[in-house]
Amino acid sequence: MNFKELKELCQSHGFTHTVPLACDTIELKPEVRQMCASDSCHKYNKCWSCPPGCGTLEECEKRVRKYKLGILVQTVGQLEDPMDGEGMMRTEAMHKASFYAMEKDLRKFYPDMLSIGAGCCTKCKVCTYPNAPCRFPGEAFSSMEAYGMLVMQVCQANHLDYYYGPGKIAYTSCYLLK
Repeated sequence: MNFKELKELCQSHGFTHTVPLACDTIELKPEVRQMCASDSCHKYNKCWSCPPGCGTLEECEKRVRKYKLGILVQTVGQLEDPMDGEGMMRTEAMHKASFYAMEKDLRKFYPDMLSIGAGCCTKCKVCTYPNAPCRFPGEAFSSMEAYGMLVMQVCQANHLDYYYGPGKIAYTSCYLLK
């Protein structure tokens, strides 16, 4: 697929913005992983898609470096105020629904792609970590942060806005294609 076709597919799935991703602009930073270790999202060491279950930074780096090109996708939502938790959750849910649907469609063209999302995987209500292998290893995904990516930096390096002003929230994910 060329980028125009990819962009049209992304828009048909409800993403607000789509830009090409040069995979050599992706930096995996130990300090981002250290933020994960603070467990502010309460997922650290609790699922296969978050550290340490998703692998070491070196293992993530090895996976990412197999790719040269990808796409960044983003869903921007409106908030009533800075503390609008419902608006944040609504936008996140829209983004994840689009992310899963897009991932399914892209697999037809890029069976070996790497999908990296926003937030942790929500494929299963309860993760099997660490007692059993992931139930859906081909469908589970880690977040950009779990991989050590500073999302704002990846967006800036690929000419995608990260901040849209007060009253807006953006969720960003990527698909590494080839």
